[in-house]
Amino acid sequence: MSILVAGVDEAGRGCVIGPLIVAGVMMEEDRVESLKLLGVRDSKLLSPKKRERLRWEIEAVASSCAYFEIPPHAIDRVVEGGVKLRRLNYLEALAMARVIDELRPDLVYVDSSDVDTSRLAQQILRVMRWKPQIFCEHNADKVHPIVSAASILAKVRRDRIIEELRRSHGDFGSGYPSDKKTIEFLKKTLLEGGELPHFIRRSWKTVKRLLMHPKLAME
Repeated sequence: MSILVAGVDEAGRGCVIGPLIVAGVMMEEDRVESLKLLGVRDSKLLSPKKRERLRWEIEAVASSCAYFEIPPHAIDRVVEGGVKLRRLNYLEALAMARVIDELRPDLVYVDSSDVDTSRLAQQILRVMRWKPQIFCEHNADKVHPIVSAASILAKVRRDRIIEELRRSHGDFGSGYPSDKKTIEFLKKTLLEGGELPHFIRRSWKTVKRLLMHPKLAME
């Protein structure tokens, strides 16, 4: 019987707009290399159109796929909670544990956002019912095709959510704090209504600065 291998990754961690999405992909170990033949690689290196196509192909060949969405208000709660080692990395570990529990693989590779990869692995395992062998690595989405596949699914799922928000609220750019269009959207929203919508992460420094100094919204 073939070993079941899973890859887990996230999308949207640094964005000020929208949820953080964790995705997992599971396949039989002897079929993982077939992902390379499909053109699977780190989602950041692929065009949106290519990711969309690969999403369908990945779901077709995978034994199972799973998702977990962390909404902005949940991110804000842990980021502003101020409890050491119980902030965003920990929240992400909980979400990854949920995804892995749903998949129930024998072996799992995780793209680590924590500088301490062993700490993330321990946090995930501590709250899981299922106890696979787990490897947390930096840049795992560039090394393991199964993690690259998870990164594609997470990115496509989040991009669809973001596109829905754009249709409802207008173009806010990439949603990242380094994007001038995103900052202008936040300023305009504050200037016109004085309140930020539910899909904005208020705990991010860029947003908190605007909220603490409303005059910045008028500059």
